[in-house]
Amino acid sequence: MTLRPLFATPVYEASLTTDRSFENFNREILDACQSLSEEDVAGRAWSRAHGYGGYTSYASLNDLPQRMSVFDELKRRLDRHARIFADQLAFDLQGGKLRMDSLWVNILKPGAAHSGHVHPHSVLSGTVYVATPPGASALRLEDPRLPLMMAAPPRRPDAPEAAQTFVYLQPQPGTIYMWESWLRHEVPVNRAKTPRVSVSFNYGWR
Repeated sequence: MTLRPLFATPVYEASLTTDRSFENFNREILDACQSLSEEDVAGRAWSRAHGYGGYTSYASLNDLPQRMSVFDELKRRLDRHARIFADQLAFDLQGGKLRMDSLWVNILKPGAAHSGHVHPHSVLSGTVYVATPPGASALRLEDPRLPLMMAAPPRRPDAPEAAQTFVYLQPQPGTIYMWESWLRHEVPVNRAKTPRVSVSFNYGWR
C-alpha cells in the first residue's frame, strides 16, 4: 500500500539571525517601526477605522524601502529568500520576475488579533518578525482544502503536522515565514504584555 502526498502546500522558513550584525539590524528595524507608528497619522487613523488593534502601515505607506534605508536593506535580504522559495516551488516565470510590490509594518498590541485572510493579486506573501515577547501570537495557517471537506471528520490531535487542519508557527525575532498568497492565515490574540512587531510583504509576478 502506498500513500502519495499530492498537492503539497510548502511554507518557507528561514532566519535573519545568521546574518552579520543581526542584533543591530533588528534593533534598527524596531526603531523604524516605532517611529512610523508615531508619525504616520493616516496609518493610525486607518487602523482605528478598521479595527486593527495597534498600528499598521498597510494602507497608508507604500514606499518604505525608499523612505528608510533599513527597509531597503530588508527588501534586499527578502528578495534573496523569495528567489530561493520560488525555485523550490518550481515556478516557471517565463522570463518574468518576482518583485516585491508591498512592504508594511504591523504593531499588534496586547489583546489584539488579525482575522483570517489571503493576499489577492500576489504570488508570494510573508512576514519577518522583529519583536515576539513571551506570549506573543503564533501564525495560524489553514488547510486550503478546508472549504471543500464537507462531511469529513476532524483530524486526531496526534495527526502529523501535514495532516492538521490548522498549523501554528511560533516565530522568534528574525524568523521569516513565506507562503503562496492564496494560503489563508491569521494571527490569534496577542497574549503578550507588550506589542508584537512584524514586517509583512507581498511579491507579484511581473
